[in-house]
Amino acid sequence: MINLTIDNKKIEAEAGRTVLEVARENGIVIPTLCNHESLEPTGSCRLCVVEAKQGKRTRIVTSCLYPVAEGLAVDTKSERVMNVRRLVLQLLLARCPESRQLKEMAAEMGVAPEPRFTPDKDNVKCILCRMCVRTCEKIVGVSAIGFSYRGPDKNVCTPFQEESAVCIGCGACAYVCPTGHIEMTTSESGDERTIWGRTFKMQACKVCGRYFAPEDQLAYISRKAEVPTDDLAVCVSCR
Repeated sequence: MINLTIDNKKIEAEAGRTVLEVARENGIVIPTLCNHESLEPTGSCRLCVVEAKQGKRTRIVTSCLYPVAEGLAVDTKSERVMNVRRLVLQLLLARCPESRQLKEMAAEMGVAPEPRFTPDKDNVKCILCRMCVRTCEKIVGVSAIGFSYRGPDKNVCTPFQEESAVCIGCGACAYVCPTGHIEMTTSESGDERTIWGRTFKMQACKVCGRYFAPEDQLAYISRKAEVPTDDLAVCVSCR
């Protein structure tokens, strides 16, 4: 076991864990927008920065990537850390000025509502964290979306911004999106779902009749797991 301190709290942790993981396990909150337990950390959003001191050296690091070490002293709320987080939020707000999630985080951190940097006129909500792209590729195994363009025009979309032939309509990308950028809508009756410009027919549970998943998604799972599609036509509540 490794001995370290986080916000002056003495903690024992297993080697190989990250500062963010250990902090969360001990009830210490560190803000982040691009971290998910099912994905490898990338440090894209830079909001999880902390001040790490080891020996005579003190530096700002991303807690989702920085490993714990013997004698490490971590400060998650120093003035230096908070200044970096506020700057990061101001930059994110300039790109996504209408993001409710970013506005709420900014208010919590005392960031002035007036923009420090010129806001993006496109009013996008994508912070380029890649969580949706990685989820589609690494977890779903489809790779229906990716990044297009460069610089300020960089954005996530389907290939050539056309309907993706491999998208299964699962909505995993929308579920993990931290800012609500990916729009997914369901018809009033619940029998259709629209995402990435494509409409999917939903499967009704053969027990309760409730629509619960796209037919394309169930067909994909059936092929991957070699399970008859009919065996999957039951919602979680009725299994």
